[in-house]
Amino acid sequence: MAEKKTAPKKDGAADGQERARNYHVAKRADGKWQVKFAGGEKAIKLFDTQAETIAYAKKLAQNQEGSISIHKKDGKMRKQKY
Repeated sequence: MAEKKTAPKKDGAADGQERARNYHVAKRADGKWQVKFAGGEKAIKLFDTQAETIAYAKKLAQNQEGSISIHKKDGKMRKQKY
C-alpha cells in the first residue's frame, strides 16, 4: 500500500489548518523600506518610500488572504492587521 504524503504546513499551522500570511512593512538600517513575512529573516522586496512598500504589501496580503502590520521609522507599530 502506498504511503499518503501530506503537504507541508504553512507558518506552523496545526494539522488541517492554514494560517493567514502576515506581512510586515518596516524600515531597514540602510534606509530602505522592506516587506517581509512575520518572523521571516529575508525581505521579500525593498522600496525607497513607505508608501510604495505599503501599496505592495496590500497587494500581497489581498492575493494571499493575509494582513499587513506597518511599523514607524523607529520600529514601533504604526498600524497592525491592516
